[in-house]
Amino acid sequence: MKTLNQTQARATVDTGLLPILSAVAAGVFLIYFTGFAQAAQYHDSAHDTRHTLAFPCH
Repeated sequence: MKTLNQTQARATVDTGLLPILSAVAAGVFLIYFTGFAQAAQYHDSAHDTRHTLAFPCH
Protein backbone atom coordinates (compact mmCIF):
# COMPACT_ATOMS: atom_id res chain seq x y z
CA MET A 1 0.00 0.00 0.00
CA LYS A 2 2.86 2.38 0.68
CA THR A 3 4.28 1.95 -2.82
CA LEU A 4 0.90 2.70 -4.39
CA ASN A 5 0.67 6.04 -2.57
CA GLN A 6 4.17 7.07 -3.67
CA THR A 7 3.37 6.19 -7.27
CA GLN A 8 0.20 8.27 -7.22
CA ALA A 9 2.03 11.28 -5.77
CA ARG A 10 4.75 11.06 -8.41
CA ALA A 11 2.23 10.81 -11.25
CA THR A 12 0.45 13.94 -10.01
CA VAL A 13 3.68 15.94 -9.99
CA ASP A 14 4.72 14.74 -13.46
CA THR A 15 1.37 15.52 -15.08
CA GLY A 16 1.16 18.91 -13.37
CA LEU A 17 4.26 20.18 -15.14
CA LEU A 18 3.09 19.46 -18.69
CA PRO A 19 0.23 22.02 -18.76
CA ILE A 20 2.51 24.70 -17.36
CA LEU A 21 5.20 24.08 -19.94
CA SER A 22 2.60 23.94 -22.71
CA ALA A 23 1.14 27.29 -21.66
CA VAL A 24 4.58 28.91 -21.52
CA ALA A 25 5.51 27.52 -24.94
CA ALA A 26 2.22 28.73 -26.45
CA GLY A 27 2.68 32.19 -24.94
CA VAL A 28 6.23 32.53 -26.22
CA PHE A 29 5.15 31.38 -29.68
CA LEU A 30 2.24 33.85 -29.80
CA ILE A 31 4.37 36.79 -28.70
CA TYR A 32 7.08 35.89 -31.21
CA PHE A 33 4.54 35.33 -34.02
CA THR A 34 2.67 38.59 -33.50
CA GLY A 35 5.88 40.50 -32.92
CA PHE A 36 7.26 39.78 -36.36
CA ALA A 37 4.01 39.45 -38.31
CA GLN A 38 3.62 41.89 -41.17
CA ALA A 39 -0.16 41.63 -41.54
CA ALA A 40 -1.99 44.72 -40.30
CA GLN A 41 -4.64 42.80 -38.34
CA TYR A 42 -1.98 40.96 -36.32
CA HIS A 43 -0.10 44.19 -35.73
CA ASP A 44 -3.17 46.11 -34.62
CA SER A 45 -4.49 43.36 -32.34
CA ALA A 46 -1.28 43.11 -30.34
CA HIS A 47 0.07 46.66 -30.68
CA ASP A 48 -0.48 47.91 -27.13
CA THR A 49 0.61 44.63 -25.56
CA ARG A 50 3.88 44.68 -27.47
CA HIS A 51 4.68 48.20 -26.36
CA THR A 52 3.77 47.33 -22.76
CA LEU A 53 6.28 44.47 -22.88
CA ALA A 54 8.93 46.76 -24.48
CA PHE A 55 8.81 44.77 -27.73
CA PRO A 56 9.54 47.11 -30.64
CA CYS A 57 7.27 46.86 -33.64
CA HIS A 58 8.08 49.94 -35.71
